[in-house]
Amino acid sequence: MPTILRIGPYRFFFYSNEQGEPPHIHVQREDRLAKYWLMPVSLASSTRFPVHELRLIQRRIKENRDLLMEAYLGYFDGKH
Repeated sequence: MPTILRIGPYRFFFYSNEQGEPPHIHVQREDRLAKYWLMPVSLASSTRFPVHELRLIQRRIKENRDLLMEAYLGYFDGKH
């Protein structure tokens, strides 16, 4: 579970066994979890996050999308 970024209470990471899916990032805060596609940035799923917080997280992902994509592709391209 490589952690790519931390912003405030949020941890941005991906699971190392999900290489069959399009590029995405998971976001965790305490017992809350969300998954966002990176191209284009959009919510894939969410557990326990309120809508206003999901919008904030999506903005942070858009601001850091290049970094997140580079980390995701760098990790999974190295596994082929």
